[in-house]
Amino acid sequence: MSSADPAGLPIVDAMTPAVLVLPAAVTRDEVPRLCADVRARLAATGGGVVVCDLAGLGPPGLATVDALARMELAARRAGGRIRLRDPAPPLRALLDLVGLRFELEGQTEEREPASGVEEAVESRDPAV
Repeated sequence: MSSADPAGLPIVDAMTPAVLVLPAAVTRDEVPRLCADVRARLAATGGGVVVCDLAGLGPPGLATVDALARMELAARRAGGRIRLRDPAPPLRALLDLVGLRFELEGQTEEREPASGVEEAVESRDPAV
């Protein structure tokens, strides 16, 4: 049984970002396609974020770092940004080593304390 597509514009949930699943191994040849995918997903959803799912990514290397940096640049030029989902600790360490900072899914902003966390006060601390 088939049905016709509904008339009008597609319904897009602006609160749900587009998700781009990266392949197990990222090569230099794939970077232009990945950047085009980021731009297309930003344009299609009208949202400002594309989530890059890294769960299936193999051991990270500089090709992966280069691809993520170029994807972020493509997203910024399109008026958005990328957010990383499930980056492995070695990839996070490599990104820190080269000085790249990415927003991670589920990460709170630096200036905002995590919900339910209260700062402890020592009884010997002077009142401010």
